[in-house]
Amino acid sequence: MTEPMVSIIDLHLSLVGGAGPVNILRGINLSIDRNETISIVGPSGAGKTTLLMALSGLEKPSSGVVRVAGIDLTLINEDDLARFRRQHVGIVFQSFHLVPTMTALENVALPLEFAAADNPAEQAKAALEKTGLGDRLGHYPGELSGGEQQRVALARAFVAKPSLLLADEPTGNLDCETGQMVMGLLFDLQKEHGTTLVLVTHDETLASRCHRSVYMVDGQVKEPAGAVV
Repeated sequence: MTEPMVSIIDLHLSLVGGAGPVNILRGINLSIDRNETISIVGPSGAGKTTLLMALSGLEKPSSGVVRVAGIDLTLINEDDLARFRRQHVGIVFQSFHLVPTMTALENVALPLEFAAADNPAEQAKAALEKTGLGDRLGHYPGELSGGEQQRVALARAFVAKPSLLLADEPTGNLDCETGQMVMGLLFDLQKEHGTTLVLVTHDETLASRCHRSVYMVDGQVKEPAGAVV
């Protein structure tokens, strides 16, 4: 039997604030198959983004198991977590998170350079051409529209061929038409690469494009929200 891409068992995560510890994730159990697309929906403050950060190894759980691509993230150190992210994870944020002093080509090539990949500029150019930005290689983020910036972010996320893509409200800063175009591109790239996709969104139409949708509230995963392909 094939091991799931993601296996979360009794995950708890608390953060320390001014008033003391705050329980963000409270006993989450979730399994996600390889090549599956899953949306996570729920109210603001439910813990959706924190769950993505735990899946990427950017937030350390208080207890429980987070296994991704066969690796238990709770058992490895920071250096190994950084290598894990380079090899397995792509992330797309609502606010793009592009380096403003780097061109589109340089932004996309960056993860490949960190991974000491061969021909990072050529690979980055090919990735940008797939997103329709072959004529924007030398442009800086400030010279691009919001939709173009998010397409650069998608190219950067997919260029290293991650096994897991985490997308946190990727259309939140885009108008409806541009958001639909960007999400169509995201799902096209997901199918092309066979990537497992975990998508946080408030958009029910977008959530329904995933194979499965789960609902989060008060730091817990509840019954499936009912989204189908």
